[in-house]
Amino acid sequence: MKYGLIGCGRISPNHIQAAIDNNLIITALCDIEKNKATNLISKFNLDRNKVKIYTDYKEMIKKEKLDLVGIATESGKHAAIALDCIKAKCNLIIEKPIALSLNDVDKIIEAAKLNKVVVSSCHQNRFNKSILRIRKALEEGKFGRMLYGTAHIRWNRGPGYYQQATWRGTWEQDGGALMNQCIHNIDILIWMMNSEIEEVYAYTDRLCHDYIEAEDFGIAVIKFKNGSYGIIEGTTNIYPANLEETLYLFGEKGTVKAGGKSVNIIEEWAFADSTNDAQEVKELYSEFPDNIYGFGHNSLYKDVIKAIKNNEEPYITIKDGKKALEVVLGIYKSAATGKPVKFPLKNIKTTDFKGRFKK
Repeated sequence: MKYGLIGCGRISPNHIQAAIDNNLIITALCDIEKNKATNLISKFNLDRNKVKIYTDYKEMIKKEKLDLVGIATESGKHAAIALDCIKAKCNLIIEKPIALSLNDVDKIIEAAKLNKVVVSSCHQNRFNKSILRIRKALEEGKFGRMLYGTAHIRWNRGPGYYQQATWRGTWEQDGGALMNQCIHNIDILIWMMNSEIEEVYAYTDRLCHDYIEAEDFGIAVIKFKNGSYGIIEGTTNIYPANLEETLYLFGEKGTVKAGGKSVNIIEEWAFADSTNDAQEVKELYSEFPDNIYGFGHNSLYKDVIKAIKNNEEPYITIKDGKKALEVVLGIYKSAATGKPVKFPLKNIKTTDFKGRFKK
């Protein structure tokens, strides 16, 4: 399959490595800053005669017949780029968040259906060994009735991070800590709770980063329709560096904790009917990646390639991406209004919250 990547910034090496590992033919790279694409070619020792560089993605998808395209630009541009690629019959992997507007996600869903292309939302942590093992236990009914789950994202982002790209922390192109850094664990939490959401109640604030528009701290309580609850705590204010990203799940008959920098490690494993030795599970299903991005991109790409070949839905769909986005937008709305927000949401986007925190 011929592959192209739009956006050659911070996360792009994970996409290129996944493309290489899955034997894709890397055909084109696109970034408005040409040197970023050039640096990526050098980093992975790609053939400069075979990989074309573009600064206009529309020109790229027009000139190249690409089977699969990765979108890794600033979040606010995901939707428009995705719709253009879908019209060009390109299958897609879209970095999180899939868009910044629920209406835009609905447009992506309809366009993908009309043009019969595969589109996956890049929530790669679902492919962590730890998370897949926990999901298996859930599907086997080992938790019994799920009582509640919690997601904690305790990270650090300083001025240097935001100076690298001026779109970060803006309502128009990004959102804050919950939308950018915390959405992966939020996705996993709501996936594991296995229920539609009834309502969300939240607080958000900008405690330390007075040079960005959006929040650097958020806490929320989710009430699910099956009677269970979710608790979210996310921040980029932890001193002096990233501390942890953890997921707790508490059922009537089971307790699990996944921890580490990005829920890669099983730290607690206790089930009433478990035949598995807890220590063995911890050893077999824990990973220790060099960075917070983990190893999931490779598996996600493999899954999407399989979905394209078999004309089936990928493991992580556009609708999964929409659910995670909807939770963050619901948190934003609740925090802004000071009231619980009922689900499902309609016609809501990050720019609705412009001016929420005055500089």
